[in-house]
Amino acid sequence: MIDKSQLPTVAGEYRFNAKINNWFDLKGKAEILFRPKNIEDLIYFLQNISPEINIQIIGAGSNVIIADEGVKGILIKLPASFSEIKHEEDFINIGSASLCVNVAQYCKNFGLGGLEFLSGIPGSIGGAIAMNAGCYGGEVSQNLISATAIDYNGNFYEIKNQDFGFFYRGNKLAKKYIFIDGKFKINKSNSQEVANKILELQKNREISQPIRAKTGGSTFKNPLNNKAWELIDAIGFRGKSIGDAQISQKHCNFLINNGNASAQDLITLGEEARKKVFKKFKINLEWEIKILK
Repeated sequence: MIDKSQLPTVAGEYRFNAKINNWFDLKGKAEILFRPKNIEDLIYFLQNISPEINIQIIGAGSNVIIADEGVKGILIKLPASFSEIKHEEDFINIGSASLCVNVAQYCKNFGLGGLEFLSGIPGSIGGAIAMNAGCYGGEVSQNLISATAIDYNGNFYEIKNQDFGFFYRGNKLAKKYIFIDGKFKINKSNSQEVANKILELQKNREISQPIRAKTGGSTFKNPLNNKAWELIDAIGFRGKSIGDAQISQKHCNFLINNGNASAQDLITLGEEARKKVFKKFKINLEWEIKILK
């Protein structure tokens, strides 16, 4: 357990035994939730906190399962001051706390093309960079020019796209850095054209995904040459439940909380699906949802 005397004096805010907002609506709490006031405050904190204390970061809580016993150590959540958006002729700078859907709306307002796919991604830009988020043919690695980041020792970096080592739903650097903002390429369009593309994506999501349920987005990464939902459907797990945790009837690659599911129920159900898929197809499903504990 962390003693208050171990915490650096910061301009931001520490919250103890803090509720963590997450899309599954789970009850797990953070031992300490830290919300820095600004970049300088975050750097100071990282430079002065003991390296023995476990530190993790959370974005919008859209693709995480919060452990029932809570998150040990310090969980960092960047506030609205990290969500500034501004653009030039052919690029846009986006703060990492910006919600992807808000970025899509900004692009619609200014007639900026190329990032419409962000309207289909839950969560924040920082998380999208970390996991190389994507949908409907678009993904972060195709549009990101560079990102500014801070390592867990408080050192500041600018990282170019080619240095990320992007791969499907991930990159080689995400565990080393906290992403502060991203610079993305855009193309000149018009508001109506961008709006039409966003509307089409939203209609597709509404039809195919349980977006109004307590869920966390895609549960597993698609294996090479396969789709996770098809494999889960093929083992007869569509609609399967453990307590209030259920595999969606609408889309088999979504776990949902039908009321008061525990984190362990969700994890157990996901692991059962993984085991059955491997037993039948010799394919290992990899979690896309992050489990924080």
